[in-house]
Amino acid sequence: MDLRQMEYFLAVVDCGGVTRAAAQLHVAQPSLSQVVRKLEKDLGVELFHRVGRGLVLSPAGEALVGPARAILREVESAESAVRDVGAMRGGRIDIASLSDLSSDPLSVWVAKFRLQYPDVRFHIEERDEIADVVSLVRSGACELGVLALPLPTEGLVGEELIDQQLVLVCPPGTDARWPDPVPIEELTRVPFVMGERGTATRDFIDRSLRLHGVEPDVAVEVRQRGAVLPIVLAGGGVSIVALRSGLDAMLRGGVVRELSPRLTRRMGVVRRPGRITEASTQFLAGARASFEEFAASIGAHMKSGASLVDAARLTRAESDRRIREDIARSIDS
Repeated sequence: MDLRQMEYFLAVVDCGGVTRAAAQLHVAQPSLSQVVRKLEKDLGVELFHRVGRGLVLSPAGEALVGPARAILREVESAESAVRDVGAMRGGRIDIASLSDLSSDPLSVWVAKFRLQYPDVRFHIEERDEIADVVSLVRSGACELGVLALPLPTEGLVGEELIDQQLVLVCPPGTDARWPDPVPIEELTRVPFVMGERGTATRDFIDRSLRLHGVEPDVAVEVRQRGAVLPIVLAGGGVSIVALRSGLDAMLRGGVVRELSPRLTRRMGVVRRPGRITEASTQFLAGARASFEEFAASIGAHMKSGASLVDAARLTRAESDRRIREDIARSIDS
């Protein structure tokens, strides 16, 4: 195998066919097909099933995708070591994440990084189970894995990043029903809207409530986490979500309350041992800086007497204003 074979193979996988892959690589279609056939001959296996005029990955092809990405990343990392580390004129970051962490905080980090480095591409794989995220990182299919603690570090390198604050979200018009903050003990016999049992987030919330003597009354259980807030906002029950998601609910009339004691989940990132690409190094540095800025602003507002939720709302408004200004500048330039 050689690097060109790996590059051409992944191009066919990512583009869904030889024609689009050839166009992306700026090579003749017959040349690309010849390289792929040579790779199959070298390996002694069929990587694609030919179905009509299309291609479908064979089991052997599926097994090669992760290692092939890892090989190309290693090469890119080696090349970046002798290039100007500040160039950031391209590259791709593959990230596996727990589903709820992809919306908060991962989506914020990705957006901010893209504003600074618009030539860097992202591919994000969402999973509900920690084991699935770890598997994608161990296989090399993804370079980084975003998880809640404890981080599974066997054979991997783990780094703690932030404390994620969780809040209670209630239906619109229920302000008088909920004190601020809400003692967790008062959530007994309160109908909850939650994700599926057995997922990392659901298990964390269940354990946290039970530690305070509350047996969750799950009135609505949904597979898709994205359906939780719409059901809550339509009056289907309450839910416990990340602080940023709670701020989104506030914009739609939801009632958001801090919990007492505070409910906090620490999160971090895992990766395989060895050098990571320059793009990922810069991305992680930006993620840490973004959180530190967010936390410092919240702390400053709370010192002025604001509650956690109000401090986060003010910080979010300031951040949104800066983002709009950054986008406007990028368009003008």
